[in-house]
Amino acid sequence: MEKQQEIHGLGQERIGGLLLKFSIPCVVGLLIGSFYNIVDQMFIGNSELGYFGNAATGISFPVLCIANAFAWCIGDGAASFLSICAGRGDSESAHKCVGTGITVTTAIGVVLAVVSMIWARPLMALFGASAQTLDMATEYFRIVAAFFPFYLLMNVTNSMIRADGSPTYAMMALSVGAVVNIALDPLFIFVLKWGIAGAAWATVIGQVLSFATCAAYFFKPKSFRLSKRSFLLNGAVLRETVLLGGSTFITQISIVVLSLVSNLVLAKYGALSVYGPDIPISVFSIQNKVYTIVCNVVVGIVLGGQPIFGYNYGAGNFGRVRRAYRLVLRATLLVGLAATLLFQLYPQGVIRLFGSGDAVYWEFAVKTFRIYSSLILVSGLVKMTTVFFQAIGKPTNAIIVALVRDIVLFTPLAMWLPHLLESVSTGSGIHGILYAAPIADVVALITIVCLTVRFFRRLKKPTDAA
Repeated sequence: MEKQQEIHGLGQERIGGLLLKFSIPCVVGLLIGSFYNIVDQMFIGNSELGYFGNAATGISFPVLCIANAFAWCIGDGAASFLSICAGRGDSESAHKCVGTGITVTTAIGVVLAVVSMIWARPLMALFGASAQTLDMATEYFRIVAAFFPFYLLMNVTNSMIRADGSPTYAMMALSVGAVVNIALDPLFIFVLKWGIAGAAWATVIGQVLSFATCAAYFFKPKSFRLSKRSFLLNGAVLRETVLLGGSTFITQISIVVLSLVSNLVLAKYGALSVYGPDIPISVFSIQNKVYTIVCNVVVGIVLGGQPIFGYNYGAGNFGRVRRAYRLVLRATLLVGLAATLLFQLYPQGVIRLFGSGDAVYWEFAVKTFRIYSSLILVSGLVKMTTVFFQAIGKPTNAIIVALVRDIVLFTPLAMWLPHLLESVSTGSGIHGILYAAPIADVVALITIVCLTVRFFRRLKKPTDAA
């Protein structure tokens, strides 16, 4: 009874208090999750491997995004579906959604692990590994790929736990793995001298422990009960879950396309510049990790609002949906502004966390943060808007937002601008990819504003209490 009252509180309690209750654990949990790759990169960058080691780990990033695309598609779709089911009082669909999601994720994880381990070296070469980094990238990736089933299930079940009204438990589950990862990294890399393999082993051990903690939650969830029949594939529920999570899938695949294009462009035009191919790839690897931190703060805030959006939209409490949206929007703008100021005023402090390099390395790193990330505030709005439309069951709007910035705009610009600049001045093509991002951000902002204003104008007038 107490657990059901807590779920129904999503439609009655003060929205500001609910957002704090849900968003803070979500933000902390996602930031902790970010440490799995970031901590590796910090230790590697400050070891004898240097920026070559950072480049090697960064090259595997696109393939990890492909794994995340499947996991977060199912996890975020299931989370949105669970919140809407709670608002409708549909507990039957809820347990089928959880069980089906876990079954499908397990199968996908096994397939991805097998394929990735077999094709590890060609994949690393495809995504931009140079002669100096190919062996290291392959060694790191093979270890991480072997544990894909645990990694995917960790992400899927963590999303479900948050949607079930237990963001603090979800945060704690990720914390367990992150603490272990942080503790094992220096032991494996510096003491045992395992190098890049040590970073990989520290990561996967942490992931397995986080998954085990998540799995323990499902013995006593709040809004559903699992049985053997829950894990039988249910086509209708799976379809709804995939539709709701489709924008997340597209977002992650967009990151893969973006990373592939970026690495190829960076290698090609970097080789024609004073920076060479490895410095740009290494710097972009760092930029991607820092970008992930900022976006995870925003995503954590809006995921905290996800059960509030989904429950109240499902229950027809549109006034509460509006008020929750306004609060999340303000928080997103504050995070984006803070990140912008940091990257413009003190990029050196951020870059220094990941090791050092020569003067040429620092020159390109500072340029990257000040130009490429100049409109990171808009990137936060893209993430926020995508999750919002996903949470209220509007997958088409979410997919449009997910596609427009990275696929429709950035990818062609990242290929065309470097070619244009290189034709004007030899060695300057590498700067083209830096300017592609803010141009894409401006157009993406216009798209977000149009879709959001249109949605709220069509939303019924609020009839619920404050």
